[in-house]
Amino acid sequence: MKPVIAIVGRPNVGKSTLFNFLTKSRDALVADRPGVTRDRQYGFGNYQGRGFILVDTGGLGRNDKDSENISNLISDQSLLAIEEADVLIWLVDGRDGLTSEDEHLAEVLRPRCDRIFLTANKTEGLDADIVLADFYRIGFGDPFAVSAKRGTGVHKLMDEVIKQLPVETEDEDQTGHGLRITVLGRPNVGKSTLTNRILGEERMLTFNQPGTTRDSIAIPFERDGIPYTLIDTAGIRRRSKINDAIEKFSVVKSLQAIDSTQIVVLVLDAHEAITEQDASLLGLIVDSGKALIIAVNKWDGLELSHKNRIKAQLDRKLGFIDYACIHFISALHGSGVGKLFVSINKISKSISIEPSASRVTAILQQATQAHSPPVVHGRRIKLRYAHIGGRDPIRIIVHGNQTDRVPQSYRRYLSNLMRKELKLVGTPVLIDFKQGDNPYKDRKNILTNRQIEKRRRLMRHVKKK
Repeated sequence: MKPVIAIVGRPNVGKSTLFNFLTKSRDALVADRPGVTRDRQYGFGNYQGRGFILVDTGGLGRNDKDSENISNLISDQSLLAIEEADVLIWLVDGRDGLTSEDEHLAEVLRPRCDRIFLTANKTEGLDADIVLADFYRIGFGDPFAVSAKRGTGVHKLMDEVIKQLPVETEDEDQTGHGLRITVLGRPNVGKSTLTNRILGEERMLTFNQPGTTRDSIAIPFERDGIPYTLIDTAGIRRRSKINDAIEKFSVVKSLQAIDSTQIVVLVLDAHEAITEQDASLLGLIVDSGKALIIAVNKWDGLELSHKNRIKAQLDRKLGFIDYACIHFISALHGSGVGKLFVSINKISKSISIEPSASRVTAILQQATQAHSPPVVHGRRIKLRYAHIGGRDPIRIIVHGNQTDRVPQSYRRYLSNLMRKELKLVGTPVLIDFKQGDNPYKDRKNILTNRQIEKRRRLMRHVKKK
C-alpha cells in the first residue's frame, strides 16, 4: 500500500497551497483567510517515482481566545490524519516566526509521530537563515524554508521526506489469490450486496442504511477454477456530510484499495444516475490508471423511459472514459452480475499483454503519419520510438525530441490509438515521454585555419554583391 503523508499546521499557513502543488491539482480550496479548509482532503502524489497518498487538514490552533488548552481545540479530523499518517509535514508561517500556538502544537505533535518535517512557508524574498533561526529551539531538527505558492524549496523538502517514507508494501492477499477486484462507490448503492451475490453467500453485512461497511475487506475466492480477491470498501460520501470519526478514517483505506487493485468496479445507483460524488470517484480512478468497470445497480423495476434517460446521461457524462466497460445489473436479484466476469476476464488478458518494442513503435509511426505532432517555436515535435514501461497500469514510454511540449490533446490521441490497436478492453493506456540529452549541447565547433580562410573569402564575395 502507498504510504500516507499529512500536512498539518495552524490556520492560513499555506497547507492547501502545498497540497495542490504536490498533487499537481486544484482540488484543495485556497483563499487568503484562515479556516477555509475544514474537512480532510485526499489526493495521490508522486515524487521521483515514489507514489504516496497526501492528506490536507484543517488548521490547528486557538479559535477561541479564552481557551487555554490547545488539545481541546484540535479537530477530530486533523487528529485522525495525524494518526493514520506515516510522515507529517508541519507547516508554519515563516513571516510570523515562532508563535505560542506553534510551541503548544509542538507538544501535541511530538508524541504522535516520529517522522515530522518542520517547514516554514511564505519565505520568498526573505533570508532563510534568519527565518529559520527561531524554529531550531523547539527541537525538530533542521527546519526547511519553502514557498508553496512558487514551489521554491519544496523539492529539497521532498528529497528528505521520500527518504523517510516506509517501503511501499503489497497486501498478503495480493500475491497469493489472483486478480484483485475492488468494489467502490457511494454509501448504500449496493456494494456489499454485489459482493455477496458474486461470492454466493451472505459474507458481508447488508442493511438499508448508509455507512454499514466501515473497512476495506479482502475476500479470496475462486470462479471457474480461476482465483480472485474481491475487496469490498466503505462508501465514500462528500466530506461535508461525514460526521463519524471512524467513517472518516475509512476514506484512506478505500484510496489504498484503489492503488493495490488491478480492476475497479464502480457501483452507481440507477435511481440517482451520476452524482457529483460519483464524478469525484471517477476522477480518482482515472488518475490511478486502473482498469474500470461501471456497474449501474438497481436496474430492475425501472420504466423504459427512465432506463433510456439514464443511458443517455451516461453517454453524455462518461465520454472522457470511453474505455470503461458498462453493465446494468441488479445485485439483489443477480441479473447481469454474471456478465461482469466476461469483462473481468477480458481485462485480465489486456493488462497482462507484453507487446514488443517494434510493435509499439509501429503503432507510434502509424499515429504520427496519420496526424503529425504539432510545431512548437518553429520546430516540429519528433517522436522516434516507443516501448512498454509497465502493466499495472499499462504504461507506454515514448522517446523523442521536445517531448515536454507535447500538448494534452495529442497525448489523448496517442493513448486512444494505442488502446485500439493493442485491442485492450476496460483499461487505459498511460503515455509517458522521455527526451534524450543532446550530446553536442554547449559544445562549440572549433574551426580549422582553412575553414576560417574559406569563410573570410565567402564574406568578401557576399559584400561585393
